[in-house]
Amino acid sequence: MTTRMHEEIREQPEVLGRVLDEEWNPVLSAARVLRDRGFRSVMLAARGTSDNAAHYAKYLFEVILGVPAALASPSVFTLYESRMKLDDVLVIGISQSGESKDVLETVRRSRELGASTLSVTNDEESPLARAAEFHFSLRAGREESVAATKTYTAELLLSYLLVAALKGEEAPGEDVRRLPGAVREVLGSGWEGTDRYRYADHLVVASRGYNLATAQEAALKLMETSYVVAESFSVADLRHGPIAMIGQDFPVIAIVPPGKARPGVTALVENLGDRGAEVAVISDNGALTGRAAVRFLVPSSCPEELSPILYAIPPQMLAENLALLKGLNPDTPRGLSKITETW
Repeated sequence: MTTRMHEEIREQPEVLGRVLDEEWNPVLSAARVLRDRGFRSVMLAARGTSDNAAHYAKYLFEVILGVPAALASPSVFTLYESRMKLDDVLVIGISQSGESKDVLETVRRSRELGASTLSVTNDEESPLARAAEFHFSLRAGREESVAATKTYTAELLLSYLLVAALKGEEAPGEDVRRLPGAVREVLGSGWEGTDRYRYADHLVVASRGYNLATAQEAALKLMETSYVVAESFSVADLRHGPIAMIGQDFPVIAIVPPGKARPGVTALVENLGDRGAEVAVISDNGALTGRAAVRFLVPSSCPEELSPILYAIPPQMLAENLALLKGLNPDTPRGLSKITETW
């Protein structure tokens, strides 16, 4: 069975290439205005998969630009009608459809309250795109599977491009330009040992730093497509109590990225192995993946700040594969639709 999710996962190199080719100039133009105007903090409004992209953007703003960033609580506007002081704040709404009413209201009200506003959507004519001062397009084409894949990595790339432009870069760097090809290499690789997860009904996904967003997105994809009870944790938070639940044969997916987060996640993998946990490892470190019964060796390396774009792909592939192993259709999860309306 060939699913739309499978096909859309494999469209990602082309989507990322279009974002690089067609969106850099709009990003650069907006960044110049925002730099001249100045902003003291960033507020990110999103739901679902886009909320995980917002977590990644938060790390980018805080680590690369040194600007405090926070995730918005849309109910502050929609339920409690707060009038926050948003002068000198950049508010970014991220939504695949651009139809999420609470994200739309957050951006609309924030603009009224003096914030600079920016939207990222896959529909240039959507209400969210029209509500914001600046808009970036995901260039993903129609995404039919309910489980978002190609729009997620496009959101990640646009977040990175915005921060790079705000930092003062006048063109995407070579590492960024290599991403479409690197994603093709990842798509040419595959999982080993996933059949043993066929009957899993619960699991933990763990990582740290930029790839905390990857862990969150992996857990969401598995819940959406395979109905597995999946919980994501920062490695640091997992050690502060929840690790007590992990014992013999407990399934854990460890996303072990390059860079500063690697030592801490590697240490966790070793600790979990001592506990007898069933650990799946995603990493570009062959020595580490080689010791895991369930593994995905990422064939390409890149700077840590770009790694979530590559490391998002193996969990997408796992979610689609696991759904099919369970006899489920990942394109049409029960009770879900492509556009979720909340207020």
